[in-house]
Order: sequence, then structure tokens, then C-alpha cells
Amino acid sequence: MDINYDTKIINHLIRNRRSVFPDQFATGKTIPDEIIEQILENATWAPSHGLNEPWHFTVFTGNGLQQLADFQSELYRKEAGDRFAEKKYEKLKRQPMRASHVIAIGMKRKPNTKIPEIEDIEAVACAVQNIYLSITAYGLGGYWTTGGITYYESARTFFGLNAEDRLLGFFYIGYIATPSSTGKRTGIHEKVSWIR
Repeated sequence: MDINYDTKIINHLIRNRRSVFPDQFATGKTIPDEIIEQILENATWAPSHGLNEPWHFTVFTGNGLQQLADFQSELYRKEAGDRFAEKKYEKLKRQPMRASHVIAIGMKRKPNTKIPEIEDIEAVACAVQNIYLSITAYGLGGYWTTGGITYYESARTFFGLNAEDRLLGFFYIGYIATPSSTGKRTGIHEKVSWIR
């Protein structure tokens, strides 16, 4: 199949992807589930070693957003100990309710796999980049957070993850009310070495 892609459009898409945070979302507007399914379909086309496909997504929307808010805020209260901060607790209760959908990003290991764990983590990160590019193409906003309860071992089972699996964060998606500012990057000459 001979397909010619418009590289100018692809370059523009990649270079104009931005993180858009829940406080920038238009609250009360819900993205059709069909669009979220297309975004997740795109995510699953990320590369993975041995076609391991280690991603596992748990999608929260509607009443599920309240379930996520309640779970993460109460788990934080239980696990934080002396580091408990009321402001963080309130944020964990509030933030999911601002989104249309929140996707818990899991990395599931295949039994007896010889693939190094880091390569499964990297594959999931590629899937998340596909999510980022897809929401940008759909004109939506979102961001990947690894804060809150992400690294609490006690959180895993709520998201269908086992002891050998990892919770790698949450992707918040919503309609944009307030766009993010124009991005910038240092020039590639500072980060690229050519050997000819």
C-alpha cells in the first residue's frame, strides 16, 4: 500500500502537543466514549518488544470519576502518615471531577516473560505518547500525571494490577476551556551528536 503522509501536518501535530491540566478543562462537558475508544485504539499501536503489549488501561467517566476521586483521596489519607496534607487530599478529591475521562495507566507483565521490565515500561510510555498525539488531533486537552497514589503498592489491585505489574499514572482528558501557552524546546544541536 502506497500512502503519502503530509509530513507538515505530522510535524505540526507533534510540535504543538501540549499538556492541558484539569483546571483548564471545560467542566461538565463529556467527550463521547467512541472518541476515547479511538484514542485508546491508537495507543495500542505503540511498539512493544516481542509484541508484548504490556499496557492496561482503566477508564473512569460519569459516576466512575467519583469512585476514582473517593478511592485515591482516601488511600492517600490512609498511606500518607506524617506527610498528609489537607490541600493534596482535597486536590485528589476534586481533580477527577473536572475531567471528562481519566485513564489509569497500567503496565501488566506477561507470566514468565524474559523481556526486561524497563522495556515494558518504555512500551507503555510510547502508548501514552500516542494518547497525547491523538487527543491533540481531536482538539482535546489532557495530561499524564504520576502524582497522587501512582506509586502506592496498595493501589494496584483497584486498577486490576498484580504484584508484578505497575501503576504508571493517570491520563486526564477533557475539552479545553483555557489553552496552554506556546511551547518551546532547546535546539536539537544541544542534544544530538552525529557520527559520520
